[in-house]
Amino acid sequence: MARSKQSTNGEVHEKLREMILNFELYPGSRITETELAERFSVSRTPIREALQRLAYEGHIVILPKQGCFVRNIDIDELTQHYRVRVSLEMLSLETACATMSDEDLEALGEAWDPVEQTGRTDNSEKMEARDESFHIALAEGGGNKALAHYLRQVNNQIRVIRRLDFTNSDRIDRTYAEHHEIVQCLLRRDLDTAKALMTTHITRSEDFAKSLTLRQLARKAEM
Repeated sequence: MARSKQSTNGEVHEKLREMILNFELYPGSRITETELAERFSVSRTPIREALQRLAYEGHIVILPKQGCFVRNIDIDELTQHYRVRVSLEMLSLETACATMSDEDLEALGEAWDPVEQTGRTDNSEKMEARDESFHIALAEGGGNKALAHYLRQVNNQIRVIRRLDFTNSDRIDRTYAEHHEIVQCLLRRDLDTAKALMTTHITRSEDFAKSLTLRQLARKAEM
């Protein structure tokens, strides 16, 4: 039975996205519909739709009369996105602390118990998605849907390096511990400490991912 058009488009998009996030398609490199269509043995239509979606997500840049290019990694620009993320996370904590019930916070804390480590995975993509779900849960728990929306948008801009934070087992352990501690602060309605912990949590993750990104780019450039 032939696969549906939607299924094919989705698979092409995911494969291209993974190649970009894993630096198989080097930042700044030019990509063409024809080359990709041959590579994946599909028509140019699903390639074109996948590229448009990737451009919307910020992974590639489409320049008129020049073509498609894998987006360059600009560390200064990433820093700006992280600063916006910190601001959004602070607002998220404020609303969560004011409105989330003890029951909801307790459930979130249990999900990030550093001893049990429920849902832990060594797959960096899945772990990155799980980490993001924690931050979105706080934003949505506060009842501000717009906040959760903008937080997702910022995460899309830094996803290329965020997942690198979960290629290290110690960093995964620390993530569980830090998430759990933040939730305990919210249960005590200790907003100031929760904010301080969240800021340190995000900054530490940012620094680790940036450092690893620069090392990976250097190795790729030498190949």
